[in-house]
Amino acid sequence: MGYVASVNIAVVRTGSWTGRVGRSGIDKRPSDEPVKFTESGVLGDTVCDAKHHGAWYQAAYAFDTEDLAHWSREIGRELVPGNAGENLSMSGCDVSNAVVGERWRIGSVVLRVTGPRNPCSVFAGFWDVKGLVKRFTAHGRPGAYLAVEEPGVVSAGDTLEVLSRPEHGVRVSDVFALCMQRRKELAERVAPVLPNLPEKWRQQVVKAM
Repeated sequence: MGYVASVNIAVVRTGSWTGRVGRSGIDKRPSDEPVKFTESGVLGDTVCDAKHHGAWYQAAYAFDTEDLAHWSREIGRELVPGNAGENLSMSGCDVSNAVVGERWRIGSVVLRVTGPRNPCSVFAGFWDVKGLVKRFTAHGRPGAYLAVEEPGVVSAGDTLEVLSRPEHGVRVSDVFALCMQRRKELAERVAPVLPNLPEKWRQQVVKAM
């Protein structure tokens, strides 16, 4: 069973690495204390770009420590929990292959998988890696955004329990492959997930088909 390696919250930074001189909450650091998750987000975290982040279906973001290790090897620099901008650094979970709509209990919180994270220039600037968006997209393991169905508290070391899993079987990585890798041959496979997607993302998926 997978578990939480680290719970991370933002340290707001200002700098040109964002692609412009501005503020960003992508730099997240492990918390030594239990962290409260609410329907509107992670307590103590900060969303600076409300246009692209912070919707109810982006209340939290999870990424695998195994993928952090992969990218550490790829870019020749050690990445630690929080470096992908994730609130939950998960171990042994295979977050990117979770089924969209899957419900998790972690600590006292119930979370629902809503879809993939799409890489952006701020992410590439934070890692200071040219071509990172293209490389991250090609790798196809984006991590997962989560909605909070039942607020509560999460601590490092909490295990992940899958409460339910939709029968459609469409994974986060499938949606990412269709929309970001332009793999239109996946359109038929991904179609059953449409009712489970937030309206904004549903429109994007339909457009990619």
